[in-house]
Amino acid sequence: MFALVDGNNFFVSCERVFNPALEGRPVVVLSNNDGCVVARSAEVKALGIKMGVPFFQIRDLVKRHGIVAFSSNYALYGDMSARMMQVVGGFAPRQEIYSIDETFLDLAGMSGDYTELGQRIRRRVKQWVGIPTGVGIAPSKTLAKIANHLAKTNPAFAGVCELTALPQQEQDRLLNALPVREVWGVGRRLAPRLEKIGIVSVQHLRDAAPQRIRKLFGVTLERTVRELNGHHCLHLDELPAPRRQIVCSRSFATRLTRLEDLVPAIAHHASRAAEKLRQQGCVAGSLQVFIQTAPHSGHTLQHAPACVVPLPHPSDDTRLLIDAALRGLRQIFQPGFRYYKAGVMLLDIAPPTALTGDLFSAPSAPANSALMQVLDRANHRFGPHTLRFAASTSRTERWLMRQEHKSPAYTTCWQDIPSVA
Repeated sequence: MFALVDGNNFFVSCERVFNPALEGRPVVVLSNNDGCVVARSAEVKALGIKMGVPFFQIRDLVKRHGIVAFSSNYALYGDMSARMMQVVGGFAPRQEIYSIDETFLDLAGMSGDYTELGQRIRRRVKQWVGIPTGVGIAPSKTLAKIANHLAKTNPAFAGVCELTALPQQEQDRLLNALPVREVWGVGRRLAPRLEKIGIVSVQHLRDAAPQRIRKLFGVTLERTVRELNGHHCLHLDELPAPRRQIVCSRSFATRLTRLEDLVPAIAHHASRAAEKLRQQGCVAGSLQVFIQTAPHSGHTLQHAPACVVPLPHPSDDTRLLIDAALRGLRQIFQPGFRYYKAGVMLLDIAPPTALTGDLFSAPSAPANSALMQVLDRANHRFGPHTLRFAASTSRTERWLMRQEHKSPAYTTCWQDIPSVA
């Protein structure tokens, strides 16, 4: 048996934890540069506002209904996610953190009332972290996803749905009412193809012949069919596999035309990518630098260059990665263009055993590693970017994204910690 615990309207819920006055009010959270809606409260959903709609298109609705808008507060959401995952992980011996607000638990070998277990998880997360959750419980991860959807959308379940505890007739009714696009891994692209052959609901896909599905759509969807029938095909990944590529990029609040304005952006992304690289215990053999103009800006001159810069030896040293990234930037930058986005992608990622070094660089590797450990420990203890390289700073910082509605960093900044009078 698996349980999927999912934070309800997670970004909105994080904002409400530290601002209880937002309870019951319509709230949205916006994407980078306050561009699109990426999280909605139940009150906003009731107004018919869709996920991903550009913020400027709903400004009239915002004023009319008193909608509260927040810029994405990644430090807050990441910290609240870590707290929630730690609490949930205490309920089972094995856990897979699937996303910032979703985690699987392996309930194998655990006896008792699973629905009551789900309710205990919800109560503890709400009490200790402040985040409301939904819990879906089923014999496979795919079914647990379905059960979680039912738990959050059907008030009769009170936030917890143990699918197999329901009579078979009730299971059939619920699955028949769910569109096939709600199945994990189907989505909008595959759903129309399934609908063309008469598979329009989750129940239809569950009852389809696995061999036929494999012939028409491949082995992945065949496994999904078997999972919908309660067969365990997807294993729990307690430790996520190291990423083969690490990308750090962001669009700017304003268009940049000068090389000196792009330098701190590229240096910042290279530094952040290096941190992620060290977190998964790997090194990179090369990196790609890219910059681009806005594709829909109305300007005829478009430019989206990129180049790959090999490293002298595989490394996780921020200094080496920043130097390589800036060399790449200078190669591809051309004056006369209005750039709106830049980024760095680490390539040829491998375990540290790939760090063979050479005659000149190998002796300094231990000292470099110790320096990076000090850097990471300081930033972990005192907050992101407490220690940073000079190349990633500038007087104007025009490359930073627009965050006009950002809430305080309640949990990661001393100045923003809430106080009680």
